Amino acid sequence: MLVRMRAARLIRMALLLQSTPGLTAAELARELEVSERTVIRDVQALQEAGVPVRSERGRAGGYRLAPGHRTRLTTLHPTEAETLYLSGLPSALRDLGLSDAADTARLKLSATLLPSLRAAAESSARRFHLDAPAWFREPSTPELLPELARALWADRAVEFAYARPGREPGAARRVEPYGLVLKAGVWYLVSRVPDAAGSTFRTHRADRITALRTLPEEPFDRDPSFDLASYWQEHSARFARSLLRAAVTVRLTPEGARRLPEVTDRGAAGRALAAAPPPDPDGRVTLELAVESEEIAFVELGSLGTEAEVLAPPALRARFARRARGLAALYADAEPGAGPGTEPGGAPGGGPAGSQR
Repeated sequence: MLVRMRAARLIRMALLLQSTPGLTAAELARELEVSERTVIRDVQALQEAGVPVRSERGRAGGYRLAPGHRTRLTTLHPTEAETLYLSGLPSALRDLGLSDAADTARLKLSATLLPSLRAAAESSARRFHLDAPAWFREPSTPELLPELARALWADRAVEFAYARPGREPGAARRVEPYGLVLKAGVWYLVSRVPDAAGSTFRTHRADRITALRTLPEEPFDRDPSFDLASYWQEHSARFARSLLRAAVTVRLTPEGARRLPEVTDRGAAGRALAAAPPPDPDGRVTLELAVESEEIAFVELGSLGTEAEVLAPPALRARFARRARGLAALYADAEPGAGPGTEPGGAPGGGPAGSQR
């Protein structure tokens, strides 16, 4: 197994150097998820196998293949061929106006594969389907999305009007589109906005763009250090944290603590549980939980029932107490052996149990 893993890594290294000459040991280590020392050993192994890898020093240095050398280590493994057919979302490609191009690319790929690999690749479509939109929500497909995607491909600045719900569109904005992200059925535009301080990256919902104009006379040079996936991960985590503007103190049973990440923000629940003091003698843990608002906390923690007791703020605790009294009154006649009109703990008509008239 280890030999096979190393062979796959050596192939990846050779292909990386072929596609991106000048990668440093540190860059290769990040790409291959190994140490720099392992990279140096792997380079030596490639050289001993006859692959002409050269090491150049200096600011523009790094590892390169000899001029004119092209590695032929491009034969696909069946598993690799299968995963190629999972690399796109049909609905996303349709929204971007790229479904025809994707279908043509898949046909061309199938035609170049060996018959055995062609069957393996096509079988993945029968076993896996990726559905991006969230449940119980119509997917948002902005009308201007294909035009926005064309500007993005061409690295052309755009100008658009943007309107938040319930507001009129603001002044036109000029941005440099860097990427489109599909999150839970909603498209977001990530763009660079030049300003007096240099430039900043902003995120806008594509379905709130009300008018769009591509500026063909304004091409822009992309920042090669910008990584869309890393930016989105950081942005979405920061956005999620920004929503948590309130805090509640809650005492949880062991079952309540187990279920807490299921009913509220998973990250907030994890941080609260990690920072909580040891449980009391009954196994209950008291913690401070960050929430969006008391209103949302009432809904989320209410789903835990008696597994959670809100201690603070007082207004929220009082609200749970009112709900508890209301539920007790509503279900008072549902105790075992009681019928309509039965008082809690008594006989029909309100007399003492077993009394005779």
